[in-house]
Amino acid sequence: MNVKDYIASIPGFPKEGIIFRDVTPILQNPDAFAYVTDEFTKFVEEIGADVIVGPEARGFLFATPLALRTHKSFVPIRKPGKLPRETIEQEYGLEYGTDKLCIHTDAIQPGQKVVIIDDLLATGGTTEAIVQLIQRLGGEVAGCGFIIELDDLHGRDNIPYPVFSITHFEGE
Repeated sequence: MNVKDYIASIPGFPKEGIIFRDVTPILQNPDAFAYVTDEFTKFVEEIGADVIVGPEARGFLFATPLALRTHKSFVPIRKPGKLPRETIEQEYGLEYGTDKLCIHTDAIQPGQKVVIIDDLLATGGTTEAIVQLIQRLGGEVAGCGFIIELDDLHGRDNIPYPVFSITHFEGE
């Protein structure tokens, strides 16, 4: 299956000069959604992950069914103030400032192998912040999986773990 057939490209969103890669059509097509889940399942089994982490919001949509399919636990990564129990947070840079991500302090046990699942790899900044959260809890990053990788932004170069991308695009 060519997953690019189920990705909408939206020029000028969220600002001029950006082409937003919308994965919503994947969710609207059961065959495409199953294909993506199958591809991620192969990766998770290959790297031997114990835990699947997904950042809000689109990471949730793909990491959760993957966790169910592979019988692994799912750990949400959220913005500050969204998780109800004790958390740690990690600040990371954006092209226009900074943001923070949080994880429950009891979400990952020392030595657990963790895979990060998200919709898109651009510069790798979000993924780097998630890696730091995982490591602070004693987890071991086993790999990172994405539906889309924007090759010309070289985010893969900033991730010293196995990276799996289902499809690739040039340009932002």
